[in-house]
Amino acid sequence: MTTDAAVAAGTAGSGAKLKRSLRYWDLVLYGLAYIAPFAPFSTLGFVWVESNGLIVLAYLLGAVCMYFTAQSYAVMTETLPTAGSVYGFARHSLGTFPGFIAGWMILLDYLLIPAFVYVLIAVALGSLLPGIDRGIWIVLMVAMTTGVNWFGITVTSRANFVAVALQVIIMVGFLILCVMALHAGKGNGALTLKPVFDAAAFDAGKIFSATSICIMSFLGFDAVSTLAEEVEGGDRRVVGKAIIAVLVFSAIFFVAVTWVLGNLLPGLAIKDQAAAVYELAAWATGPWTAAVLAWAYAGIVGLSNALPMQVGVARVVFAMGRDRQLPRILARVHPRYHTPYMGMLVTAALSLGVALYMKDRLDDLASVVNFGALSGFLFLHLSVLMYFGIKRRSAAWVKHWLVPLCGILVVLAVFSGMSALAVKVGSVWLVVGLLYGLVLKAKHRDELHVPL
Repeated sequence: MTTDAAVAAGTAGSGAKLKRSLRYWDLVLYGLAYIAPFAPFSTLGFVWVESNGLIVLAYLLGAVCMYFTAQSYAVMTETLPTAGSVYGFARHSLGTFPGFIAGWMILLDYLLIPAFVYVLIAVALGSLLPGIDRGIWIVLMVAMTTGVNWFGITVTSRANFVAVALQVIIMVGFLILCVMALHAGKGNGALTLKPVFDAAAFDAGKIFSATSICIMSFLGFDAVSTLAEEVEGGDRRVVGKAIIAVLVFSAIFFVAVTWVLGNLLPGLAIKDQAAAVYELAAWATGPWTAAVLAWAYAGIVGLSNALPMQVGVARVVFAMGRDRQLPRILARVHPRYHTPYMGMLVTAALSLGVALYMKDRLDDLASVVNFGALSGFLFLHLSVLMYFGIKRRSAAWVKHWLVPLCGILVVLAVFSGMSALAVKVGSVWLVVGLLYGLVLKAKHRDELHVPL
């Protein structure tokens, strides 16, 4: 049976199916909510220090890296619209075992990124209510996001719209205040090009290291692909268009935000890199602004950002459980709300445990998440090359050859700037996945077709 025939057969024979109710703007809002307009705030201090002040350059390079990846996602989702995202793409393009490893590696991203957000929320609330342990906030946020997602993707989509709109309004207001502070003489005293490029501060190694952190801010456009089985009407082109739109909107917004903040930061002595944005807000525009940002992060970003993240990882384990690459129970779909509820509960519990363990190590958690994401992106580009370039001998040189090749080169360059901890944890995760994958292969559980 050919790959495409297997896909069709899998579609017809699968008992576990998701409800098709999402349209183009639902997908765009999902991606924007996953990324969050506030995203640069979470790693502002880390990127600023690591890039020697060239924060805009780091974000521009991050956007370029993500562009090639977004194009590859768009190509694959149009051909193989699977809830398993990179896992499904690699399984059909590279083979069953590489497909499992691709899914295993992207899980490192999808499982840990909600934990990262829960810790961010705890940091924000800790700046407002320092007497309460971060662990309490983490438990409350996990309970809230699981509760909202339990009732279906339509409810989640409505929450995404409100959250994104509120974040944009607050962010624009804050940037206006920051520009006023610049004109009052703080920071560089004006909107200069120093955060973009300064020969005296440029260091290629540090820029790649900073870019590897920036990748965290863009993570989310890729998660749109996990909703491919829930698109209304089954139009395969909608997901790809939404992925590109999310990346473009985010890149423009992030560059504008870091350009303004990057001109203010030279006047601030950062005490805590994890809370740099609150320190900057209090110093440049007043303590009340820092309080507003902290509450907004906790109440708006925290809930809205964690919602789609939990949705994404639940869909990946749903797809892998459906194929018996993970326990089959993870593929159970709620009879009323049409959500992969068992996958959601298990992944929420795992994210909770990681968040509680890493609640005081935000930078380490970010680097490990990025290792998983970049590993998944590497498999994605290889999938495009194999599926279209080698197997089908495609003549579309730009889309099926140049883009994935450039994507691989950029991903490898960013990998070179990864922290030692991220490489160590990621390598251990890979070894465990290889061993588990060999067990699946021995049991012939890698021979099942992936239903789409």
